[in-house]
Amino acid sequence: MSGPRIALAIVVVAAAGPAGFFAYRFLAAEHLIARPGASAGVPATVTPGGPAPAAPPGNDAARPAPLELPEITLPDASGGDRKLSSWRGQPLIVNFWATWCEPCRREIPLLESLRHKAKDHLEVVGIAVDDRDPVLQYIQRMRVDYPVLIGGQDRGMAAVEAFGMQAVLPFSVFADTQGRIVAAKVGELHPDDAQLILARLAEVDSGRMPLETARTEISSGLTTLAAARARGDSPATQAAAAAK
Repeated sequence: MSGPRIALAIVVVAAAGPAGFFAYRFLAAEHLIARPGASAGVPATVTPGGPAPAAPPGNDAARPAPLELPEITLPDASGGDRKLSSWRGQPLIVNFWATWCEPCRREIPLLESLRHKAKDHLEVVGIAVDDRDPVLQYIQRMRVDYPVLIGGQDRGMAAVEAFGMQAVLPFSVFADTQGRIVAAKVGELHPDDAQLILARLAEVDSGRMPLETARTEISSGLTTLAAARARGDSPATQAAAAAK
């Protein structure tokens, strides 16, 4: 949809070399901040130091990040098509991942824990940019209990691009009950990141905080948390810094 682009806090985590459909890029900086007027896939500012990742070959310009969840239909684990919009009406985490992506695998237990703690007040939907057979084998072996849509290479990449993103996995998009995108986190999701984002998302859904205020506070908070992790601060120190 058209409209102003979102100021998204984007965190990129260095990961292992070429695998699956994408080649990871090694980055000195942990986090990249996308400012207003920049597409979500190509951050305009890099802090604290380190090169910005170049666009993948054949994808020189990412489309603008949408303000709401885009219309996406993909097969689920049972083989039937499922629309992302079918989960509208509850807070949602849309997590893009692949079986060959180590940070993707590491964050799955956190996503399951967040869903269980919310007790029907939060849904997690995984979108696998990966082939069907390895995805089914993995989610069955690991007993992943949230819905997983399977895009394969072509449809998975189309879903990535619909979110205005480029080929960096994992990334997670947080949406409110109206389907409005509140935040996007690129790179492995950490518990303190999730706590920060979900707290602001709850404030938005309750009407206690304007959406733009929540986006601004999340952007600032994720930047602070990423810098604290880069310094090696303790989790308690990180949480205290993000709360300021």
